Amino acid sequence: MQILDGKLVSKSVKNYLAQSVTIQKEKGKKIPHLAAILVGSNGASETYVAGKIKDCEEVGFNSTLLRLDESVSEKSLIEHIGFLNDDPDVDGILVQLPLPVHIKEEHIISSIDPGKDVDGFHPVSMGKMVNGLPTFIPATPYGIMLMLEHYKIETSGKYAVVIGRSHIVGTPMSILLSRNTPYGNCTVTQCHSKTHDLASFCRQADILVAALGKPEFITADMVKEGAVVIDVGITRIPDNTKKSGYRLSGDVKYDEVAPKCSFITPVPGGVGPMTRAALLKNTFNATVALKAVMN
Repeated sequence: MQILDGKLVSKSVKNYLAQSVTIQKEKGKKIPHLAAILVGSNGASETYVAGKIKDCEEVGFNSTLLRLDESVSEKSLIEHIGFLNDDPDVDGILVQLPLPVHIKEEHIISSIDPGKDVDGFHPVSMGKMVNGLPTFIPATPYGIMLMLEHYKIETSGKYAVVIGRSHIVGTPMSILLSRNTPYGNCTVTQCHSKTHDLASFCRQADILVAALGKPEFITADMVKEGAVVIDVGITRIPDNTKKSGYRLSGDVKYDEVAPKCSFITPVPGGVGPMTRAALLKNTFNATVALKAVMN
């Protein structure tokens, strides 16, 4: 069994981006600029956004954090996004989710310029991904694909099972694994809460991606010997033995599943760091690679 080390791979991605930014500077070209919008003061969101800003600093990107009160209206939030859309110095825009209940997320996502949609959630981005056109890929699936590439995991002809159908992870993941690309060409089954006898699908999977948000749901009896297991889940479980008062758990019961796997991601330290690395790569692409083909 080999651990798919997200910290190690994300460091490799960051090193590549830092070197690329240095070259950009030396040539007098534009430095990537990510603008993040944080609405309210949700603790987890604060942590995530702080991490993204820190990542930008590490690789030499410029970054802006726009904080808005939780009472901000949907109209006002869209106006703020409009200013960032019109700012030629801003390459990537992300609005930290979730948003307060009085704001419709789909309205906010759709108001972002698709050319700056580094989260990859805009309907235009999703449509282009489905059609195999150059676009921004949602950061978590993109990070997983970068990890498969780093470890040179054979995917062609393999049977992949993706548990989850969100537009953020499950659905794009199933599409990416099935595409005719070097780390695609899988036969994919997408399972969800209405799937009958879910365990029978899991037991057949050469590659199992768990993105259902239920801690330790996947147990050893549900996993094929030698499978590649990607655990996307991350849930805070109360634990008074921890200084924080909680521990982080994935969707996979790691201790009993890991011995059966050829490769497995830990939680934390697996998919999470790769999501952040993929967001940085999307932001760099917004400045350099994609800008040329999307305009």
